Amino acid sequence: MSINEKLSKIQAELKAKKSKFNSFGKYNYRSAEDILEAIKPFLLEYNVIVTINETVEELGGMIIMNSMARISDGKESIGAVAIVAVDMDQKGMNAPQKFGSASSYAKKYALGNLLLIDDTADADATNMHGKMVKPKLEGVALIKAKEFIKNGGNKEAIKAKYDIPADIEATL
Repeated sequence: MSINEKLSKIQAELKAKKSKFNSFGKYNYRSAEDILEAIKPFLLEYNVIVTINETVEELGGMIIMNSMARISDGKESIGAVAIVAVDMDQKGMNAPQKFGSASSYAKKYALGNLLLIDDTADADATNMHGKMVKPKLEGVALIKAKEFIKNGGNKEAIKAKYDIPADIEATL
């Protein structure tokens, strides 16, 4: 099985719980740790590894954290990136906390990009009482899907997670 096939299967099967709660905004969210915990069973099943590498650079006077999540079977690999600015003016945090916060955020989104994890509302908030409704493929999810296919990904993995209108499907 190719790395693209393995990744497609993982993307279609992976369920990453939202174990954290934001009391200010009153919503559940997932962390990079939630995603990493959810992917562990697939590592042995598909004989792959997932790594995350980060770099920091200055761009236009801003400090930028680049996070690359990569899946590999030892022969082939596929990666996805996320880029986050480090807010050095953030009040109430010291410098290590500011970098740690940006790192956590970048890791979460790099993993989300690689594994096609979207940030739609919790199932409890959108309970359809037994009716399965897939989110529409649009916006950031559409951009991620096009990048996934460009890198050799399987359209069926995207169809498993999203409702794809015919005009959008024609562009994939």
